Amino acid sequence: MKNRNQLTLATLAAAGLTLAGCASSKTPAATTDAPAAMTTAAVSAPEQSTPKGIGLDVAHIDQSVQPCDNFFQYASGNWLKNNPIPASEASWGSFNELINKNQAVQRQILEETAANTGAAKGSNAQKVGDYYASAMDSMAIEKAGIEPLRPELARIEAIKDLKGLQLALAHQQNIGTGSVFSMGVGQDEKNSSQYAVQIYQGGLRLPNRDYYLKDDARSKTIQAAYVTYITNMFKLMGDAPAVAAKNAAAVMRIETRLARASKSPVDLRDPYANYNKMTTADLQKQYPNLGIPVILAQNQLGAAKSVIVGQPAFLKEANTMLKAEPLGDWKTYLRWHLVSSVAGALPKAYVEENFRFSQVLSGAKQMQPRWKRMLRSTDGALGEAFGQVYVDKAFTPEAKRKALELVNNLKAAFAEHIQQNTWMSAATKQEALKKLNAFVVKIGYPNKWKDYSALSISRESYLKNVLAAREWASADENKKFGKPIDRNEWGMTPPTVNAYYNPPMNEIVFPAGILQPPFYDPKADDAVNYGGIGAVIGHEMTHGFDDEGRQYDSEGNLRDWWTKEDAANFTKRADVVGAQYSAFAPLDSVYVNGKLTMGENLADLGGLTIAYTALQKTLAGKPKTKIDGFTPEQRFFLSYAQVWRTNSRPEFLRQQVLSDPHSPAQFRTNGPLMNMPEFFEAFGCKDDAKMVRAQESRAKIW
Repeated sequence: MKNRNQLTLATLAAAGLTLAGCASSKTPAATTDAPAAMTTAAVSAPEQSTPKGIGLDVAHIDQSVQPCDNFFQYASGNWLKNNPIPASEASWGSFNELINKNQAVQRQILEETAANTGAAKGSNAQKVGDYYASAMDSMAIEKAGIEPLRPELARIEAIKDLKGLQLALAHQQNIGTGSVFSMGVGQDEKNSSQYAVQIYQGGLRLPNRDYYLKDDARSKTIQAAYVTYITNMFKLMGDAPAVAAKNAAAVMRIETRLARASKSPVDLRDPYANYNKMTTADLQKQYPNLGIPVILAQNQLGAAKSVIVGQPAFLKEANTMLKAEPLGDWKTYLRWHLVSSVAGALPKAYVEENFRFSQVLSGAKQMQPRWKRMLRSTDGALGEAFGQVYVDKAFTPEAKRKALELVNNLKAAFAEHIQQNTWMSAATKQEALKKLNAFVVKIGYPNKWKDYSALSISRESYLKNVLAAREWASADENKKFGKPIDRNEWGMTPPTVNAYYNPPMNEIVFPAGILQPPFYDPKADDAVNYGGIGAVIGHEMTHGFDDEGRQYDSEGNLRDWWTKEDAANFTKRADVVGAQYSAFAPLDSVYVNGKLTMGENLADLGGLTIAYTALQKTLAGKPKTKIDGFTPEQRFFLSYAQVWRTNSRPEFLRQQVLSDPHSPAQFRTNGPLMNMPEFFEAFGCKDDAKMVRAQESRAKIW
């Protein structure tokens, strides 16, 4: 959904396991009102070793590091030494390794589909094959140049007045350029049984407002590189150097003004502050220059009587700017947003210019191979069309059944934690259990696949295919308005190595792509799987009860179901976590933002805690067999840590701290463990060890 992927991120960014993003088996979650009590009886048994390639890889462990000093380095130090970051990557870890594995399967599917030129016209095979073939045909792209974009450029050039600008902004929404603001259709967060039209701040090409407004040396370097990038792109489109420089300055001025009116990433985490329902009449009265009725009508949403505005102060400034800024500069701005949004589908010179700027942000040394970039594009445009073939090749019904079993075990453990909670009242516990039991669990792939029949794709032009796919996606979203909520919809494609919790749907979703080693291995022992995919499942469940997710009820409505005292107790405990992470520095003078990363940090701590309890319940009464010299508890924590093994470039870490709601990998490993007595006990940590927080400063919520 556009509003989830591009706009709020207040819900799905809080949901994704890795980097930010937004439907299948509507399997009702099993009720666990009275789970069995946890037992931890241990029975001695002979030691075993793990067959190579199954479960935990002990060769990655760096025995020169004490586990109680730096568990991230201990668990994965040898891997970190032996796996330098590839030149085409900004960071490299277990996620990347699994993505590579999945991409190999996807590439085979796409190349076979593209080679089949006899596929029935209008079939998914024809569309997927033609899209990927056109994307890989670099000679045709070079020959076409910018010609496929001429109709769009002419549309912008034809703007003569404010009404024309409003119509152009409506069209920009359809083709996904992100100009000025973002508009889409999604669940009404205070009435989750209905769809609503939503408008949010937008209009920026840099990651967020802070990149425009900060004035430290690093920020100034990025700003200068961005202006150079804009200038060079205008020159490629035919502008004289002086004109290109003037146009770049106009774009930077407009975007900086929009940035000043934008909310910060931290402020965007408040769902109540970002929910402002207004009638269309009020919108027109308060923001007449935006022409909201015109834009709604152009997007087949003219029947909407109200709109949910995310950031009214931003719309107020945008409304002023549409009249105050010269029309010619707005046309320049639209031209920039158009061409930069499709840079990857243009000739090599544009692609290279785009990459040169991205290097400043990410630190990557060279571009990824074309097939990887075009695979991602095809997955974004038609992911559920070839995702069906991927699932057949890479995901078995047995894997789905076992994953659901794990989910139910984690739910039982979470219910137990809620019931045994000492700081929460009975009334709030009852609501919390109601929400937990109402979780919708989606595993692997959708039960109902997307219908792409209205999307026309050919081998004529990759750029035309990109624009056609965007227009189809926008129309597909907008046509939901006025219809019942589609609870089968998925926000990720099957091969995606990620997972998410969606508050208005109250659903936890695990694509087939992540249900594979090192996260999940059906041949591995329970300790490894609970430390891997178990912690992932617990992470997504905890998102339903983190600082944002807890504000939604069992039906997905934004509603306060907490007593005042319980809410205060939660906030007090969450603030401890925030302070802990704000003290972490991945680089000199670069500190994690504990408020921005609050939801993910709470989900990591809660998820790991719940997964540990679930493992203990699974092991109850069974022999506590050592494998490769490690107890089940030790293997649990090692498995968790090895999931997060990552090498990162300094540029990437700086960007992550500024814009990503997820903490750097070493703190996702060490941060939760520093609060867990179970970890201290498993590795015999002394009170003065670096990984051991003093008891009074530990965080414990669930």
